[in-house]
Amino acid sequence: MVYIGIILFPLGWVLNSSFKTNKEIIAFPWSFPHEWLLSNYWNAWTGAHVSHYFTNSLVISVISAVMTLILSTSTSFALTRMKFPGLSKVIHRVLLVALLVPAGSLLVPLYMLLRSMHLYNTPLALILPYITIGLPLSVFMISAFFKSIASELEEAGIMDGLSIYGLLWRVIVPITVPPLIPVFMLNFLSNWNEFMMANLFLPKEKFRTLPVSMVAFYDQLNMNYGSLCAAIMFSLVPALLIYVLLQKRIIACVKA
Repeated sequence: MVYIGIILFPLGWVLNSSFKTNKEIIAFPWSFPHEWLLSNYWNAWTGAHVSHYFTNSLVISVISAVMTLILSTSTSFALTRMKFPGLSKVIHRVLLVALLVPAGSLLVPLYMLLRSMHLYNTPLALILPYITIGLPLSVFMISAFFKSIASELEEAGIMDGLSIYGLLWRVIVPITVPPLIPVFMLNFLSNWNEFMMANLFLPKEKFRTLPVSMVAFYDQLNMNYGSLCAAIMFSLVPALLIYVLLQKRIIACVKA
């Protein structure tokens, strides 16, 4: 209970402050608002263009997470269910090395590569690196689930005339949907909260993501702490929605 309280305390303080005026936040930081202001949320959503940055982050994060899930699922199936003498070990080691490389060390090479490919300052400047960085861990996680599936199911699918793609998407994937959901959530939340690459590769305001826009709130909101706290609450919406909508599958995966 103490641990949960420590985790939830900052969230509760931000939520409480999002309904206050600047004077109340400064003078009475620990008290409840004298008047619960919804105008902070409206100011953040419209005045600071949080709606635009929110949409940018949502589109980039969803596309990156979905593509990572598709590619990692296909790769995991090939590595665990198909035989490639020698090549499988090479791919496995390459993915292991990629997993050990910190993302921060890739910023300069990625910057130069994106500039040379004329992708800098476009949504692909984030989508492609997010997919690449999320792929190794996703492959290892999904491969562990695929190894636990009985080979008799594949043999039955082959007897029914399924191709290799039909076997994957009509037999294997439906069985492993609960384990695939945490992989999607992990990649989505990682992309949603990412700051360094978004700040470096997408400086144009038109494509700016929500985490990067928080830095610019000093000028946009003229130090309106209430609206800033409201913007932070908006950034929590996707994570909360994902958990509420998918909680049954997440619990089923944990029990399994």
